Amino acid sequence: MSTSNPAAPPAKASLEFTHRQILTILGGLMMGMFLAALDQTIMATATRTIADDLNGFNIQAWATTAFLITSTISTPLYGKLSDIYGRRPFFLFAIGIFVVGSFLCGLSQNMYELAAFRAIQGIGAGGLMSLALAIIGDIVPPRERAKYQGYFLAVFGTASVLGPILGGFFAGADNILWVDGWRWVFYLNVPIGIAAMAVVARVLHLPHQRVDHRIDWPGAVALIVGLVPLLTIAEQGRAWGWDSPRAIACYAIGAIGLVAFVFAERAYGDEALLPLRLFRNRTISVGATSSTILGMAMFGGLMTVPLYLQIVKGSSATMAGLQMIPFVVGIMSGSIISGQLIARTGRYRIFPIIGSALMVAALGLFATVGADTPLWRVMLIMVLMGLGLGGNMQPMITAVQNAVSPREIGVATSSVAFFRSMGGTLGTAIFLSVLFNVLPGKIQSAFQTAQGSGEFQRSLQENPAQAQLLQRATGGGELDDTSWLSRLSDVVAHPFKVGFADGIQVVFLLALAVMIVGLIVVLFLPEIPLSLRSAQQQRADDALAAENSMGVPGEVGAGPLPVDIEEPLPTTKDK
Repeated sequence: MSTSNPAAPPAKASLEFTHRQILTILGGLMMGMFLAALDQTIMATATRTIADDLNGFNIQAWATTAFLITSTISTPLYGKLSDIYGRRPFFLFAIGIFVVGSFLCGLSQNMYELAAFRAIQGIGAGGLMSLALAIIGDIVPPRERAKYQGYFLAVFGTASVLGPILGGFFAGADNILWVDGWRWVFYLNVPIGIAAMAVVARVLHLPHQRVDHRIDWPGAVALIVGLVPLLTIAEQGRAWGWDSPRAIACYAIGAIGLVAFVFAERAYGDEALLPLRLFRNRTISVGATSSTILGMAMFGGLMTVPLYLQIVKGSSATMAGLQMIPFVVGIMSGSIISGQLIARTGRYRIFPIIGSALMVAALGLFATVGADTPLWRVMLIMVLMGLGLGGNMQPMITAVQNAVSPREIGVATSSVAFFRSMGGTLGTAIFLSVLFNVLPGKIQSAFQTAQGSGEFQRSLQENPAQAQLLQRATGGGELDDTSWLSRLSDVVAHPFKVGFADGIQVVFLLALAVMIVGLIVVLFLPEIPLSLRSAQQQRADDALAAENSMGVPGEVGAGPLPVDIEEPLPTTKDK
């Protein structure tokens, strides 16, 4: 049509998002992400009360496992499908299904129902983080991207502080408005989610280019068959036994599923759920590998810090959450500093290297923390660890998004989130197993050393009943409920705390070894000049160039079809 070329400039102009528009969209994305972040931290405090009320303390892990399985598996699905159909409908779907799952969780009458409804929640949670990062990649040029992505870490920081407080409040209340207090842990998500959907529906109107496609359903099914048993054994292996018949069956089924997944991805080529071609890109392969290692070190190592604060330092769950604020401050500071420097210099490679080095140093220092280490010193190490994470996570996302075609930002972003989640699951399973395997010996050794202390002997003689409580301590059991420690005198309880701290040191040494490998991996990250155009602008320019080269714009078979903008963005001159 003769009017197609004059229409091109306005379409291109509509893709140039102003700072004010970006912040408006960012507000909607952050509300969606806040749901997932708050859910994880609030459940950490409230799970024990919920399990007791539903008479399912011994099977409470299934509620976590179900959520983890569905959120991990759905992450790459969101990335691929949003590349095909657009981000907005899937982000709204993710929020909506998360809200529905939360409401159903609040209605649970037993632990099995809660596990099933948590699985529904996980389907929504899988898209909240990865799609938010992909949307920012759509509208913000890579050089400016890390600056805005820092806001996302602020969301997680806020949730890390509010979650334990709200979880403790709701779990500690018998009834709130004639409803069991713990049920508000889930009902709280409903109004927040509805508000998030309203904001996203109002402000998030992204251009989307229609493409021909086929959906990689065989790959999706194979991924489910491969990951469900492996994630299950990662969470349940310590209880089942790593060489039990159920564990071996999980290994076998998982291996078959993963092999089938690789064949499916090869058959589907560029239309695969996770195109294998992407991993021939050095930035993608380094990003996926380092994200897996980072997830292992981050989740596997830092999960022990709250345990240290509660058991060794005697903090309540709520207080332990507040004592983690230095870690949150470190993450936010590291992300903001790296984002600003990337925007000014256009260079990103140095930040994951520095971040990994800081994490190596922090994990090494954590491995020296004992029962008598001052709390202020532990908090300083938290800041160092946070700075390393903040300087590592967001620059790596920026590097991966910058290295792929603008049409593959969704699948590239979700792949990083997917491998980080897998690393976190693997790290948690391995490090928890190591911790609970070494604790009995460490605690027993600490008590044997204390036997030679006259002060310890006198304390036992003054209160012989405490000797019975020590049977649990020297066995390393009952660690799911350590409230009996408060009934021991400080002198008698101290050896248990020493043994527990010594066991945690082993975990941090293992995390340190893993993170050293991660530091070596990021040294191979290439430095690619950051684009000054957003993915939307690149897609529009590529489509226009293809149309001009073919001379028949918009005709089927003449290259990419024209951009279909859902609604015009509000105009503003605020930059």
